Amino acid sequence: MAKKLLTTVTRTQGDNEALKDGSITPERFELDFEEVPVLVHAFRRMVRGLEFDVCEMAFTTYLVSKAHGKPFTALPVFLVRGFHHGAILYNTKSGIRTPRDLEGRRVGVNRGYTVTTGVWARGILQDEYGVDLDTVTWVISGDEHLAEYRAPSNVVSMGPGATLEALLIAGELDAVIGIELEHPDVATLIPHPDEAAFDALRDHGLYPINHLIVVKDELLERYPDLASDVFGAFVRAKDRYVDQLRAGAILEPTPTDLMYTRVMAATGADPLPYGISANRAMIETLVNHAVSQGIIDHAPDVDLLFSEPTRGMNG
Repeated sequence: MAKKLLTTVTRTQGDNEALKDGSITPERFELDFEEVPVLVHAFRRMVRGLEFDVCEMAFTTYLVSKAHGKPFTALPVFLVRGFHHGAILYNTKSGIRTPRDLEGRRVGVNRGYTVTTGVWARGILQDEYGVDLDTVTWVISGDEHLAEYRAPSNVVSMGPGATLEALLIAGELDAVIGIELEHPDVATLIPHPDEAAFDALRDHGLYPINHLIVVKDELLERYPDLASDVFGAFVRAKDRYVDQLRAGAILEPTPTDLMYTRVMAATGADPLPYGISANRAMIETLVNHAVSQGIIDHAPDVDLLFSEPTRGMNG
């Protein structure tokens, strides 16, 4: 019997490379990959048009989508993790000396207020540095993936004809989250951000999740074995990648490869655990940030965020 074809979008990365090259496949389904050069465009196409059967998605985009009843559900496949202490740049002529000096200031956010990097970075400012986020004016450079979303009153648009980079250099913004910029008047707000991130990992287990996988509800309902089969394939692909990391077998490691290797050295554990149980604390942390930042109204039950057959699965 021919396998059911699933239109799929996910960026090629170490933990899914074996799926993309076809060397690992689900047992009963075939992932028919579409390449979307700018991955965030796929997020938008999924939340607005349900264009794919299986789609990588930023975690906060998913939380907002579920809060608005979008008909897809996640698998606990956490494709992308990262650290965000270095995501906050500031103008060194602004008079800012510590993160709390952001209070009462204007801070840019790349793209939308619900971008997951921004959520994690604001959470770090609040939890580790005591910043009152409600006193900051957040200036976004784009709109949100989910058209129905309405941001809090202290979120404003940058407006046409400007860039976050130019506004930061000019001092019209005091800081910006989520851009890359080299300029003599710009520096990372948190000193030695890589070391700060690994200190947070060691001290209280902060290891942010950025992306997961979602599947159309109509397919999950029609094919009861779909969720577990696709989850298992992603686990096998990820395990192959982690084995390569452990063996030092990646000849030209990317910064992401090196980051995961360092996480593995710091924790002694799989740097990309899949499943709810190993990730519950980080999921709850992100959900709580989303509530406190006005991104969703209330915290959903973590288990109900994921397809029922995968709730007890780990990998």
